[in-house]
Amino acid sequence: MKTYIENIGAGALRTGAQIWDIFALFFNTLFWIFLAPFKGKGPSRKLVFEQMVFMGLRSIMIVFFVSVFTGIVLAMQSAYQLEKMDATMYVASLVGVSLTRELGPVLTALVIAGRCGAAITAELGTMKVTEQIEALETIALNPVRFLVAPRFLALLVMVPCLTIMGDMVGMFGGWLVGVYNLKLNSGLYIDTTLRFLENKDMLTGLFKSVVFSMLICMIGCYQGLNTKGGAEGVGKSTTASVVTSFIMIILADCILTGVFYFTDI
Repeated sequence: MKTYIENIGAGALRTGAQIWDIFALFFNTLFWIFLAPFKGKGPSRKLVFEQMVFMGLRSIMIVFFVSVFTGIVLAMQSAYQLEKMDATMYVASLVGVSLTRELGPVLTALVIAGRCGAAITAELGTMKVTEQIEALETIALNPVRFLVAPRFLALLVMVPCLTIMGDMVGMFGGWLVGVYNLKLNSGLYIDTTLRFLENKDMLTGLFKSVVFSMLICMIGCYQGLNTKGGAEGVGKSTTASVVTSFIMIILADCILTGVFYFTDI
């Protein structure tokens, strides 16, 4: 029993140390993004655009299919209940609000965490175990500036953009069900969606996507930069990165939803 308690205490200390290290990495990244450029030492624009292409443009198709099928399923499931109350028209508003406030940012973040978060950890982890990061430090090149900051900026820009696209595509999926399956008027469906959709709904989802992008980048980079144990260590770090990102995205979504729900923000 004593050993079990000691193991729990040691695990809690390790977790606390990891959280502190992630925050330290986060503030170090902010320094290289917002302060270092005034000294001519900001992240390379070329690296930022390369990461934007990889994390944004090459993720469009998977986000498209996930979002459109989510919109279709959401419309069909909500119509099943609303038909009993003769309120089928409100499928449009339900799909629109649900996607912009909740499902759009969360599903997009999970897709990016699985695709890009894993890639970040695997790439940095490989560089770590092959001592390429130590080589950068030897020639006085800061790894955060050249490896973390470009990925942070790319995710910060592209995740909200992909979320907006996912919201629109998801609502298109709902429109397909509403018009071709439920036989609703197309113009009335669109008008109902816009009438119930408020600026707060869209801004809430975009704010969540920004928070999710920071979580994905910080967790992925931290796991990659702290990889040990060769190829096996890279695999373990990548798995830990994806699992941790998924958990933190859901947790952050729960907290932010509670904040927006119980306050007037």
